[in-house]
Amino acid sequence: VDPNEVRVLSMLHEQSPEIAQGVDSDDISEQGAGDQGLMFGYACKETPELMPLPIQISHRLTERLSILRKDGTLPWLRPDGKSQVSVSYEDGEPVSVDKVVIATQHDDMLAEYGTEEKELEFVRGEVIQHIIKPVLDSFNYPYSEDFIVNGTGRFVYGGPEADTGLTGRKIIVDTYGGYAPHGGGAFSGKDPSKVDRSATYMARYIAKNIVAAGLADKCEVQLSYSIGVAEPTSFYVKSFETGKTSDERLTEIARDVFPVRPGEIVAYLDLKKPRYRQTAAYGHFGRELELFTWEKTDMADTLRSKL
Repeated sequence: VDPNEVRVLSMLHEQSPEIAQGVDSDDISEQGAGDQGLMFGYACKETPELMPLPIQISHRLTERLSILRKDGTLPWLRPDGKSQVSVSYEDGEPVSVDKVVIATQHDDMLAEYGTEEKELEFVRGEVIQHIIKPVLDSFNYPYSEDFIVNGTGRFVYGGPEADTGLTGRKIIVDTYGGYAPHGGGAFSGKDPSKVDRSATYMARYIAKNIVAAGLADKCEVQLSYSIGVAEPTSFYVKSFETGKTSDERLTEIARDVFPVRPGEIVAYLDLKKPRYRQTAAYGHFGRELELFTWEKTDMADTLRSKL
């Protein structure tokens, strides 16, 4: 698709007054949820960012594809691409990387290499040498050299020219790679009054701080809401029997420390400040960027003091 030929239509209108009457409030503590639903947050000690290992490796692979394309190391790479990583576990701990799958768009190089087979051989060799192995080596886990690069053979046509868009269709790669539950609501395209986004960020923030505080090695946080109602309809903390105290006590501590009403979440995490462009690729979690307020571990000391 030629970007100079794309038509962008702005079709903005006010929110339904029936929804607005339950969501709009001058008192942020009384602001109701923008929709019903349940949200999950997760954290564990598998990586320094307190994320599951497979999704962190996957994101670092796709980041490196972009970096080496932009810095000219692999100038024939094109923007479309994705990755998948399989990790073996023993007794709940990662022990090795079993398989890596990468699909990456590239220039048409048939004129240079003569056949699709030789073109693929070149792409595969370069991606393994410059992308896959450096990333895997940085994680210090043994790995099988069982790599699949461009399983269909060629990947020249990509982006919206070749396939439909992704908004709301890649909710697992946006979160924990299938390692933790997902409430089903996408994040992208939603303002922070929608708890699909804001409450999921808060759930991650709570889980990450609990693990950072040493109160659990693994932590899952679940919230649910009803449209127009400020107070969550459910809230729990689950430590998978790794907690320093009971899950019931962890839930009480978290409920005492963290705001979980929609308006309070938005204010606490400063979610009305523009920050969402960065979330469009490489995940919403496990990236310790200044704008990602939900990735801070600034409440770890407070949590420890509550035991």
